[in-house]
Amino acid sequence: MLRDPLVLAMLGTGFTFAATAVGAAAVFFVKKDASPSTHRAFLGFAAGVMIAASVWSLLIPAQEMAAEQGMTEWLPTTLGFLTGGAFLFLLDHLLPHLHRGEEKPEGLPAHLKRTTLLVFAVTLHNLPEGMAVGLSFAMAAQGGMGAASLAGAVALALGMALQNLPEGAAISLPLQKEGMSRPRAFVYGALSGIVEPLGGLVGVLLAVTMARVMPFMLSFAAGAMIYVVVEELVPEASGEGHGHAGVIGSMLGFALMMLLDVALG
Repeated sequence: MLRDPLVLAMLGTGFTFAATAVGAAAVFFVKKDASPSTHRAFLGFAAGVMIAASVWSLLIPAQEMAAEQGMTEWLPTTLGFLTGGAFLFLLDHLLPHLHRGEEKPEGLPAHLKRTTLLVFAVTLHNLPEGMAVGLSFAMAAQGGMGAASLAGAVALALGMALQNLPEGAAISLPLQKEGMSRPRAFVYGALSGIVEPLGGLVGVLLAVTMARVMPFMLSFAAGAMIYVVVEELVPEASGEGHGHAGVIGSMLGFALMMLLDVALG
């Protein structure tokens, strides 16, 4: 059973989803919202993790797999990377959502509560994270469950889970501040990560049914994550001024994810 890519992907993305729920539980213990510097540091950390994961866990393995399949290495990876960014660009302009600290929602007009729009903003960039983890475990299973490839998938899931901990708090605490009860804010914060197992399921199904497009799909997930980093996380982590807290968080997140991937993968 543990050789089944679907089972592995569900375990991996279930772990990252659980980390979001644990982070969201901060609403029961934290009496006030995080300081702007702390918030920027957490966002920077998430950005650093996602950048490192995109390179070591997705793009490099995609290039290696393309070469093994006799493809031109740069072609499927470049096309996948750009397509992933274009896909998130499309979702960003279609899905109604509201970023923390903003007053005007983005996406198509919708008569939704402000709290719902805040949840949608986080849910939007959890999709490529789920796809990345699901594809990584599918790749490990298809490669015969080698220790290195499986360890690399575990490292990716662990990195995503670590950055989901503050992310869960970053959605539940503002919801409570908006007037939502603590239990309800926790549920909404936790559910913002439910799209990760769904993204992992989509990734595995694509990888299993169309193994030849695996290099493209890995690069697709990388492109989608980099879009989220550049469009959302970096601007918010920078804030007004130089945003040193965000920069430090990014460096630490990148170094940690690189360490996990290189050491374990």
